[in-house]
Amino acid sequence: MSHKDHYYNKSKQEGYRSRAAYKLKQLDREEDLLHEGKTVVDLGAAPGGWLQVASEEVGESGTVIGVDLQRIKDVDGVETVRGDMTDESTKEEVRDLAGDAVDVVVSDMAPNMTGEYSVDHARSVHLARQAFETALDVLDTGGDFAVKVFEGQDLDDFREDLDEEFQYVRTLRPDASRDSSSEVYLVAKGRMTAPVAEGDVIEVEIADEGSEGDGVAKVESYTLFVPGTSEGETVEVEVTEVKPRFGFAERTDG
Repeated sequence: MSHKDHYYNKSKQEGYRSRAAYKLKQLDREEDLLHEGKTVVDLGAAPGGWLQVASEEVGESGTVIGVDLQRIKDVDGVETVRGDMTDESTKEEVRDLAGDAVDVVVSDMAPNMTGEYSVDHARSVHLARQAFETALDVLDTGGDFAVKVFEGQDLDDFREDLDEEFQYVRTLRPDASRDSSSEVYLVAKGRMTAPVAEGDVIEVEIADEGSEGDGVAKVESYTLFVPGTSEGETVEVEVTEVKPRFGFAERTDG
């Protein structure tokens, strides 16, 4: 049995709408994307194979929302939005269904194939960027993003853009991908929405002391840990590390 037939037949036997279901299963297995109770948005979700997998993994306490221009046949426990993912009205509908707290955005979209490699690659990057921009609009702090893209000259630049917005990015090629396909998946973990960036030099007031003895400062509602400072001090610091919900800084005044 060929590689293609194995996953095609397996999807039919196990009741999945597409062989692509096994791609998401592997991405989840390797990068821990889907959990009980999470809110997941699938962009370009038709025919619904990824929705089935996501629904199984998040359980009854989770929320799964599928977005597509095409009608998606009902999937138990899944909400669907028919519309263009780039339209603000579509995003608002997603936010309403998600309760403004999206944990994971995934996209398995691919362009209509022309057979011309450079054109197909460029179109796939364009779709992936649209999914990326949508993810930035709806993802909660610390959220994750997974997207399909074809290999080619623009892939590295796209990955660099993801690196700027997430703590960690990895490129994966699932076993269920066809041997002839140039597709890969970028998995970006830990959406960063901090009001500061590494290298920023700012003045902060130390408002508290952390459990490790570091001074604690607030920038808007974001927490910065500053070693060697005491409550009540106002100091100049340089931001040295930024995580989704907190960061670290070193005082610059000695």
